Amino acid sequence: MGYRMTIGHLAAAAVFITSLAACSAVKPAKTPGLYDFGPLPALTAPAGTLPPVSIADVRMPAWLDRPLMYYRLAYADTQQARPYADSRWTMSPGALFGQRLKAGIAQAGGIALSATDSAANVPVVRIDVDDFTQVFSSPSSSVARIALRASVFNGRTLVAQKTFIHEAPAESADAAGGAHAFATAGDTVIREIILWLSSLPIRPKAAG
Repeated sequence: MGYRMTIGHLAAAAVFITSLAACSAVKPAKTPGLYDFGPLPALTAPAGTLPPVSIADVRMPAWLDRPLMYYRLAYADTQQARPYADSRWTMSPGALFGQRLKAGIAQAGGIALSATDSAANVPVVRIDVDDFTQVFSSPSSSVARIALRASVFNGRTLVAQKTFIHEAPAESADAAGGAHAFATAGDTVIREIILWLSSLPIRPKAAG
């Protein structure tokens, strides 16, 4: 009887040790990597004069208007947008781009107001983003692609509209490489928007 109990105890101990080993092998959940566009590079003032403008909230398709970082495998199925499992933006890319645009305009010598803070007579810049994805042409090669439309309104009157598209190569085939490439592409688009705004005949409307 005692011999049987000893065997039983040994079996139970073996099961317990095996359970402990299995638990120790389970890794804790990985904290998602959080990315933004990093420090704003120095921007030189454009040749023209930048008028004060109001920057409306950036609009994006519903599926892009979230902190997920999306990529496409152009060599497999270009119609499928996939989110990175372990990486996120700190906020939606539209919000990141809007903040960056305001900071860029201010650094270039202009005045950029939020839509809620703008005076009624200040021209409004509306940004509609059509694409904000990392596109892989092969498993090791990708670009960050930004496509958007910028529209300038004086009151309800459309003054000008222009499409901006830019791609920047990623240094690595992952979310980190994509984040750096998006910062490069975004800053290029912002410089082009600032130059465009400085060339437009827009000024605050006279009161009354």
